[in-house]
Amino acid sequence: MAEIRNYTLNFGPQHPSAHGVLRLVLDMDGEVIDRADPHIGLLHRGTEKLMETKPYIQSLGYMDRLDYVSILCNEHAYVLTIEKMLGLEVPLRAQYIRVMFAEMTRVLNHLLWVGAHALDIGAMTIFLYAFREREDLLDCYEAVAGARMHAAYFRPGGVYRDLPEVMPQYETSKWHNEKEVAKMNENRQGSLLDFIEDFTNRFPTHLDEYETLLTDNRIWKQRTVGIGVVDPDRAKALGFTGAMLRGSGVEWDLRKKQPYDVYDRLDFDIPVGVTGDSYDRYLVRMEEMRQSNRIIKQCIEWLRSNPGPVMVDNHKVTPPKRTEMKGDMESLIHHFKLFTEGFCIPESEAYVAVEHPKGELGVYMVSDGANKPYRVKIRAPGFVHMAGLDEMVRGHMLADVVTILGTLDIVFGEVDR
Repeated sequence: MAEIRNYTLNFGPQHPSAHGVLRLVLDMDGEVIDRADPHIGLLHRGTEKLMETKPYIQSLGYMDRLDYVSILCNEHAYVLTIEKMLGLEVPLRAQYIRVMFAEMTRVLNHLLWVGAHALDIGAMTIFLYAFREREDLLDCYEAVAGARMHAAYFRPGGVYRDLPEVMPQYETSKWHNEKEVAKMNENRQGSLLDFIEDFTNRFPTHLDEYETLLTDNRIWKQRTVGIGVVDPDRAKALGFTGAMLRGSGVEWDLRKKQPYDVYDRLDFDIPVGVTGDSYDRYLVRMEEMRQSNRIIKQCIEWLRSNPGPVMVDNHKVTPPKRTEMKGDMESLIHHFKLFTEGFCIPESEAYVAVEHPKGELGVYMVSDGANKPYRVKIRAPGFVHMAGLDEMVRGHMLADVVTILGTLDIVFGEVDR
C-alpha cells in the first residue's frame, strides 16, 4: 500500500500576500492545511529598547514606524501615556483635532486594507479606487505636518500646530496643463477644514462604489463567506480586539467603553458582525469607515466655531513659539533645554490603550524620574491576531490562507517591533 504523508510548504517571506516579512510553515494534507506555524522576527528592530535610550519627545518617530498605515493612531497612544504620567490637561481644540485625524487615519488604514485584501483574493479595480481616496487624506497629513507618511504631528500636550488656513495646490507641469490643474485645485481653494469637509461629502458615494464592486459579488462571497470563522468566546480567549472581535459579534470599542480625548462628546455607532467569518469582518470595516466619516464631520463643525490654543502653555513640556524664542532669552533657554535634554517624568507607570484601526494598541511605560523611559512595552494588535492564525486556517485550503491573512489586517512593523 502506498505510504501517505503530509508535506511541508513554505509560504513567504517573499510572498506578495504575506503583508510584510511573514514566513508561514504549512503542514499540508494534499490541498488542506493541518497546521500553520508562523515564523516572525525577520524584521525585528528592537523599537521598545531603542525608545528606552532616547528622550520622550525623540521617540515619537518610532511610533510612526510601527504600523506605518495607522501612523497618528500609534502616536495617539504614546502621547496619551505621557500626558497621563505628567497629569497634563490638553486644550479642547487639540483633542478635537486629534480625534479628527485619528478617524482620518482609520479611513486611510481601512482603504489600504480593502484594496490589498481584494487584490490578494483577485479583485484588481478596488485597489485603484481605494488609492484615489487615500491620496486626498495623505494631502491632509502633508498640509499639517509637512510629511505624507511619518507625520509626528501629535505631541505631548497637544498637536504640533493648528490647522492651516490654506490648502497646498497643484501647479502646472509638463504632465498637467493649466486647465487640468484648475480642475484638480477646485476643492483646494479654502482652508484645510474646507478640503476635509469636501472629502466627507464625497466619501459615502465612493464607499457605495466599493460595495457595488464587492459586497454582493459572487466570487468575493465564495472566497470570504465561512472562511476563518471565530466564535465570540474564542475571539475573546485569543485576545482579539478591533474588527477581529467585533466581526465575531462582540460589541467592544474603546472609543465607547473607555473613551479618551473627546470621543464621549461624539455620536457614532459600533458596527458588529454575526458569524465571525472573513465576510463579516469585511462588512464591519466598511461600516467603520462610514462611522469615521460621521465623527470627522462632527469634529469639523466644532472646530469651525471654536478657536483656541492647540498646545499646553507649559514650556517645561512644550516648546515656546518660534517668534518668542527668537527674541526672548527665557524662551530660548526653554527651547534649547527641551530639544537637547527633553523633560523628566516623575517616578510612575501608566498603560493607555486606544482603539487603533487594527484593534487595541496599548503603550505601557515606566519612568524612573529620568528624561527617558525606564521601560516601554507596546501591545500591538497585529501580534495578538497573528497568534490565532494557526487555529483559523486549519481545515481550510491553501488559497484560503491568503484570505485569512488579509482579514487579520497585519502590518509587520508592529508585529516584529
